[in-house]
Amino acid sequence: MPYTNEEGGLLNNFAREPKVYEAEPPNAKQRRNYIFLGIAAALLVSGVIFVAFAVSNAS
Repeated sequence: MPYTNEEGGLLNNFAREPKVYEAEPPNAKQRRNYIFLGIAAALLVSGVIFVAFAVSNAS
């Protein structure tokens, strides 16, 4: 476990901070995949809601 030394010689076990990096914007293929997955998720949620209403109204 990493320890840090303070001025008075005390040891503290603070977590090490990860290296910071700049994220890259998605390329055209990734954007297309995000749109497809968003549409698929919306269809799935709307289908689940439809089934819930259909089952609750079926008496």
